[in-house]
Amino acid sequence: MLPARILLIDDHALFRCGLHMVLAAGIPGLEVAEAASLEEAMHCAMASPALVLLDVHLQGLNGIEGIALVKRKWPGAAVIMLSSQAEPQTIALALERGAATFVSKAATADAILGVIDQIRRGLPLPSAASPTAHTPGTDAPDTQRLTPRQCEVLDLMCQGLSNKVIGRRLDLSENTVRGHVQAILAALQVSSRSEAGFAARQRGLVA
Repeated sequence: MLPARILLIDDHALFRCGLHMVLAAGIPGLEVAEAASLEEAMHCAMASPALVLLDVHLQGLNGIEGIALVKRKWPGAAVIMLSSQAEPQTIALALERGAATFVSKAATADAILGVIDQIRRGLPLPSAASPTAHTPGTDAPDTQRLTPRQCEVLDLMCQGLSNKVIGRRLDLSENTVRGHVQAILAALQVSSRSEAGFAARQRGLVA
């Protein structure tokens, strides 16, 4: 199995934080390095990441163009492309340039962790065109059903921010935030924001 060393390259700090929490909750012994751009990633202190999670849309050199750069620096690393938009032509181009697979940012935590687990184990990957597919036969705990976006909302909830303020921070409507909050409460099996904060800290989802 590949080592649990992951380099996460995404220019959205809150998304990186949310995904980092998802990975830490689901992968024992995880070591994660973060970078906001490919230029920053090239100076990463992690010597040899086993996997690189690479956003398509980056400031400066974009993710598709940067696949070759990543593969040159870390030839043994598997590259997983991330994007909120999963157009077939983008997926095809990423795979053509050497990405192992393509995962939607809208995928559940279970799906993202399932893809990573399959790559680490050297198992056949699900179709890149079906990024919400998860590993058959796995029953993830409720906390792993949170999406990275919901993890961002959870983190801000635990800081005591209102739905309106969370919406401003994440550029979401208040109704959208309210929907995420309800999904978080259901996933954590709690009935209030305070209970959600307590449960999240108990499970190591937030600091």
